[in-house]
Parts: sequence; structure tokens; C-alpha cells
Amino acid sequence: MIEKMTKWNFVLLSGETESFLTKLQELGVVDVVRSRKSPDAQSLAILDKIAREKEALRILERYVLENEADRDSISKIMKEEYPDPSDVPSTDVIRIDSEIAALGEHLKELRKEVQRRMPWGEFDSAAVERLAKDGLQLHYYTTDKFDSAWSELVPLEVISSEGSRVWFVTVSRAGEEYSFPIPEAPAPQGQWKDAEAEFASTLRQINILKARIYSMKVQTIRDIQRDKASLESALDLHIAGNTALKSVDNLVSVFEGFAPSNLDESLAAEFDALDIYYEKEAAKDEDNPPIKLRNNPFIKLFEPLTGMYGFPDYGEFDPTPVLGPFFLLFFSLCMGDGGYGILLFLLGLALWKKWMRIEMFDGFGPIIMALGTGTFFVGTFLGTFFGMNIKDMAFLPEGFRNCLLSSDVQWFGYSAQMVLAVFIGVFHICLARLIKTAVSTVRYGFKESISTWGWTLLIVGGVVTATLAATSVLSEEALKITVIVIGVVSALGIYLFNKIGRNPLLNIGAGLWDTYNEATGLLGDVLSYIRLYALGLAGGMLGGAFNNLANMVVGGSDNPTWQYLPFVLILLLGHLLNLALSGLGAFVHPLRLTFVEYFKNSGYEGRGLKYNPLKKN
Repeated sequence: MIEKMTKWNFVLLSGETESFLTKLQELGVVDVVRSRKSPDAQSLAILDKIAREKEALRILERYVLENEADRDSISKIMKEEYPDPSDVPSTDVIRIDSEIAALGEHLKELRKEVQRRMPWGEFDSAAVERLAKDGLQLHYYTTDKFDSAWSELVPLEVISSEGSRVWFVTVSRAGEEYSFPIPEAPAPQGQWKDAEAEFASTLRQINILKARIYSMKVQTIRDIQRDKASLESALDLHIAGNTALKSVDNLVSVFEGFAPSNLDESLAAEFDALDIYYEKEAAKDEDNPPIKLRNNPFIKLFEPLTGMYGFPDYGEFDPTPVLGPFFLLFFSLCMGDGGYGILLFLLGLALWKKWMRIEMFDGFGPIIMALGTGTFFVGTFLGTFFGMNIKDMAFLPEGFRNCLLSSDVQWFGYSAQMVLAVFIGVFHICLARLIKTAVSTVRYGFKESISTWGWTLLIVGGVVTATLAATSVLSEEALKITVIVIGVVSALGIYLFNKIGRNPLLNIGAGLWDTYNEATGLLGDVLSYIRLYALGLAGGMLGGAFNNLANMVVGGSDNPTWQYLPFVLILLLGHLLNLALSGLGAFVHPLRLTFVEYFKNSGYEGRGLKYNPLKKN
């Protein structure tokens, strides 16, 4: 539900602005309307500092000693140079990282240079220079098609060989005509040992810099996080200060803010102690107050999904209490496998208890546990467990197996799971229509909601009437009367009274246009819910396919031994792949059903501002 807000207006001398806003930061519950102006020089400077702090944190988190190929050397340097990490001075992390990156590129070139020089072996550079002074010129070659007959053409010396490749030199007199069957290779620019020594020196420089990074990492991360939080608080304070309306030659500042209404008494006491002038009143729709949602712990798990679409306006309804249970149901149907539910629950538990760390899933452990629990029960009800049909498991009680809604069960001549998906879709849309009607009536009054009432009566009333007729609850005569009443009342609301006071012909035209949109949209909306059946079926079939592949590996041998290794690998990798694919689809498609089909039929707009009180990090 949306928490009630109180609007606060503050009037104070401009010289008291900073101390007043600092007090609001300490209270941490008043959402001061922030400035909508373009950022000034001070804001840009703070933003630049925050960006550097974020970049430094990103760099430090990227450095993991266990992943270093030369971690033993780095650890040794750390022990020798920085025995007490608390004494390591904090330095510019970005600068050190840039130096490491530059040295790393140089190291790559040195590695290539060592590889280029090594085949030429060791040679006396002074002797080469003496040959040049004596008028003799060396020519360097390397080839995979060496011909020993070349030594009869010119003086030739093989330096080294590796496989079919040969490195050799020839000698000619300077100024004399010289030719050779293959093109020359570049002459070595020096001894390979010199390049190797420079490579080792550069590598040690890199390791020294990395040792410094790792030695100061823990303390530096804390310092940067603290500085970043302080800068963000300062930026929030500065933006809030720029929002004030100035009057009386800029001597007086006026602020507007919002806070939860249940804090009225305590906040009034705090503001009285500050000896400032303030006014408060219950927030109204036109004030566009920020939105703070208040739900029980289970529903609160799904509030981030509401935030992904947009928070409700103050006069709207909080969709999360409906979104949460239905998203859980939709996700479970799309996964459709009880075994995968167990794996999801264990993954969520590990994330929640910090037994494992996956950055993109930080904070999502509880909701993954909830989704895993739902998947286990729904997947078991649908008769699938790690791609296996539970109905084929003879050790389970027969009564239990007969209650399962596996893929071979049919309703009305169709797969029961597909029919169930359509029924859920119809119910979901009917619920959305009822919510839309209730909210529209509360916000705009019955007079402005007659058309909405007409469509809800036609759709929801039609579904209820059809259900009662199909179950023989309504007699034929009662059915006729009900259909006539629903049709007449709905037609009046849709075509004649959809906007009272307007030309009846315009009302009829608007009603016909709405009829076209509703007729084409509703059918597509209902059919969209078949994806709940299709995704669950696809995941189950893919899991079964991996099971069959694994069984084929050991099925053709009377005494399977080594075959158990590929058997386990196929099952493990196959089901992990299927779990990942099914999980992606089970997240995206229920979200689409919620954001498109449900929100459209419920009239939800989601243009509210999230409650963001001025506070210190």
C-alpha cells in the first residue's frame, strides 16, 4: 500500500539554510523537493569526484589475488615490502592502475621481442660491427622450406631450428650484387637475454605495483566508500539548497518537503526546537508527493519489480500486493520443474547467507528462495522433476500421482496445463478490470467512471455468467435474463453515458471505437497467457532430452564403467543449461504479462516519484 504523506513548508532566513538542511539530513526522513535546474559548477565538481571514487572502487574490486598468474611473487613482495597493511599509505588507485595497464602493454611487446630474438641465439655484437667495417654484410632468413643446396650459392650458417622452421644467416660483400631465393627477415635488434632481462624487470615493476594495490585494498575500499558516501550526501544537500525559493532580497528561503504522516508529531517537535516557521498539511494528488510503499515482508520482496516499471502516483494503487503472488505463480509455471525449484531455493539461501557471492544477484537471495519454493510446489503439481515424469515413479503413492496435472491430462479435449494457463489469464484480466473500476471510481467519481463500469460489467459479468452456465448453476431461463440485463446495462454505460453532458452521437462514436480496441485487445491479451504453458512444456521437454542423452551413453553397455563420467557430465551440464534458459524465460515473460496485459487492463500508469529523503550515507 502507499504510505500517507504530509506536506511540509519551511520558511527561514537564508543564512540558516545550511544548518537547517544538515539537520534534515540527520533526521533522514524528509524528502525535500530537489532542484530541477541544470547542474552548477559546484555540482559538476562533486559529480566528478564521485565518478572518480566509483571508478576507484570498480578497479579495486577487479583485483583478485587468487586470479593472478604470478600471485606467489606478488605475495612475497607484499610480505617483504608491506608486512603491516595498516601502514600502507592510501594512494591514487586510478593512477596506479593506469601504470599497471601501461606496463602490461609494454610487457606484451617485450614477450614478443624475446620470442623474435631467441631463435638467433647469443652473438657478439662487437664482432658483427667488425664484419661490417671489413665490408661484409650479414643477411638474416627464416623459413619452413629450407634447402641445404643454398649453402653452395653463398656462405651460409644455420643458427637454430624448431620442427621444420630454420633460422640462418648468409654473408656477402658490401657493394657486390647479391640475391637469394627467399626474402630477408628483420635483423635482431639485440641479444634475447637483454630483452628477457627487461621483461623480468618490467614484470617485477608490475608485481610491485599490484602488491601495493593488494596491501592497501581493504582499508582503501573502506576509505573510498566513506568518501563516496560523504560526497553523495554533500551533493544531495547542495541540490536541495538550490531548490529553495528566495524572497525579500534573497534574505528568506522557502523549502517544500514530504514525510510519512505517522512521523508528524516527532517531526513537529524537532522543528519547534529549531525555532523556524513551518506549515504542514496532508499531501494531495496535485502536490505530486513522493511514493513510499508499505507492505508485509513477503510482498516487499517484489517491490523492485514495481520500481522497474514505475512507482504509482499518489492517488493510484500499489500494484505490488497483486503483482507479487501472480509473478510468483507465473514464474513457477514457466519453470515447471520441481527439481529446479530445489536448486533455486538453495541458490537463494546461499546468496542470503553470504555463502557465495554473485554481484548481479546481491540482495536478491530472499526473492530467489521464494521463487524456488513456488517452483518446487507448482513444478511437482505439474508432474515434472528434473525432466522426469513423476507419474512414472512407481514408488510414489498412486493417490498422489493421480492428483498431478501432468502433460498427459486433458480438459475439454486440450492439454489441462494449457487450459489452466488460459483460465489464469482470464482471472488475471478480470481482476485487473475490477481494480481499474474501483480505483477510477475513488479517484474520479462514479460519474466519470460509467464507461469503465460498463466494460467491467460486460467482461467480468460475462465470464462469471459463462462459468455459472457451464457448471449448470444457472437455469436456461435465468441465463437469458442475466445475459439481457448485463448486455443492456453495459451498452448504456459504454455507448450512451460514457461521458455525461456530451453529444450522444459523440458518445456512441467513442463507444464504437472502444469496442474495436477492446475486442481486438482482449483476445490477444488472453492468448498471451498460453506462454505460461509453452515455456513450462519446453523446459520439461529439454530436461527430458538431456536425461535421454545421458541414458543413451550407459544404455548400450552391459558393464558400464567409464560411461558414468559422460553420463554425469551430460546430466550436470544439460540441466544447468536448461535451468539458466528456463530461469531467463521465467523472469522475462511473467514480467511482460504483468507490465503489458495486467497493467494495461488495470489502468496502472506508474509515473510516481520514489520516496528519497534527505539523509547522510
